[in-house]
Amino acid sequence: MAWTWRFEKSDGTEVQPAVEPEEFPTQGDAESWIGEHYKELQEGGADQVVLSEDGTKVYGPMSLHE
Repeated sequence: MAWTWRFEKSDGTEVQPAVEPEEFPTQGDAESWIGEHYKELQEGGADQVVLSEDGTKVYGPMSLHE
């Protein structure tokens, strides 16, 4: 299983992340990574993220703003 993030503008348009992610072995690893990097992602132009497991959307969009 691989957990991945999609990075989007607030209108749902996909954007390239400011910090290159990896594929994560667990949901917790993916969520920890977002917690560590959300500010850089936000500053790089991402407004929200979507989490997927093996290509299937799990949740999102989740805002990177407070």
